[in-house]
Amino acid sequence: MLTAFAATAQTTAPVTAATVAADYSKLVYASYADTLTAAQALQTAITAFNAAPSAEGLAKARKAWLDAREFYGQTEAFRFYAGPIDDKNGPEGNVNSWPMDEAYVDYVVGRPQSGIINNPKVKINAKTLTGLNQRSGEENIATGWHAIEFLLWGQDLSETGPGDRSFEDFVNGKTPHANRRREYLTVVVDLLIADMQTVTKAWAPDAKNYRAKFEKSGTDSLRRILVGIGSLSRGELAGERMEVALASKNQEDEQSCFSDNTHRDIVTDALGIENVWLGRYKRADGSVLQGASLRDLVAAKDPAIADRTSAQIATSVKAAEAIHAPFDREIVDAEGRKRVQAVVDSLKLQSKDFVDAAKAIGIAKLSIAEPKGN
Repeated sequence: MLTAFAATAQTTAPVTAATVAADYSKLVYASYADTLTAAQALQTAITAFNAAPSAEGLAKARKAWLDAREFYGQTEAFRFYAGPIDDKNGPEGNVNSWPMDEAYVDYVVGRPQSGIINNPKVKINAKTLTGLNQRSGEENIATGWHAIEFLLWGQDLSETGPGDRSFEDFVNGKTPHANRRREYLTVVVDLLIADMQTVTKAWAPDAKNYRAKFEKSGTDSLRRILVGIGSLSRGELAGERMEVALASKNQEDEQSCFSDNTHRDIVTDALGIENVWLGRYKRADGSVLQGASLRDLVAAKDPAIADRTSAQIATSVKAAEAIHAPFDREIVDAEGRKRVQAVVDSLKLQSKDFVDAAKAIGIAKLSIAEPKGN
C-alpha cells in the first residue's frame, strides 16, 4: 500500500511562487498519467473478462479497479478550484459521483427488473449513459468509478465483507440481460478512460493548455493549490465523507460501499494532500518526483507554521491508515467511531493550518469549502 513521506524540508534552491506552481504542475500531470495507465489496465481486465466471464476473470477485474483507485484517490487534492477536473465543463461529475442508487443501473434485492440494464428500450452507449448520469437526482449515477464498482461487486449485503456478485451475471443464458451488463461495463470503462485522458492532457507539458496558464498565474496559482487541499481536508473528506457517515451510521453514506474500499479512499485522499504540501509524489514505477513545495515556501516566511502544518498532515495520514476495514463497521463500532473521529479532528486542524500558511505567504483570505449545510 502507499504510505506517507517524512515531513522535512525538501529543496535547497530558492523557492518562489513560480517554481512551486511549475513543480505542482509536474506532480499533477504525473498523478493523472499514473491514474490513466491504471485505468487502462482496468479496461484491459474488463475486456478479457467480458470475452470469457469467469470467477478468475472477475477477481482480476476487481483487483484492477482497486489498484487504479490507489492513484485516482491522490488526484482529488487537485479539485475544488475550478481546474480541468471540475470546472463547468470538467468531467468530475461523470467520474467519481457518489453515493449511488444502484437500482438506477441494475437489479437489487427485491427489484429484479430494476435499472438501465434491465430495460432493453434504453440503448447502452456513451451518449446515452452520459446523458443519464445524475438525471433527475444526484444519486442516479450511471457512469464513473462507482458504477463500475457496482457492476463488479454488486450490492454489499454482508456486514463483514464486500459485495459478492457472481460472474454468471455476465454469462448469456445464466442471468437475464447478461449481454447488456457486459456492454455497460465496456462503455463505462471507455468513458472513464476518455475523461482521464482529458484531464491528463490539460496538465501535459509544453502545450497550450490549462497548465501553461496556471504556471504563469503567480500567487493566484498558490491560492488555488491551497483551496484545493484545504477544501478536500475540511468540506469533502472530513465533512461529506466521514462526518455524514458518523452521524447516519448508514452504509449508504460510505464512498466505496460495494467493494468495501472506503478506508483506502480516505488514506489516498489524505496522502494526496500531503503530496501537494511536500511537493512529492511516488509514481507507479516506484520513482519519486520531488520539487519546490508549499511547505518550502511557507517555511521561508514562517518556519513554525510550516512545521506545525507538516506535523498535522502527517498525523492525518497516520490516523487514516489506522481505520479498520470495512468502514461500514467502523461507523457503528464504538472504538471504530473513535478512529474515524480522530481523522476528522486532525483534518479540521490541518484545514485551519492551511489558512495560516496562506497568510504567511501573502494570501489574506482563503475560501475553503465547508461541509454542505454549514
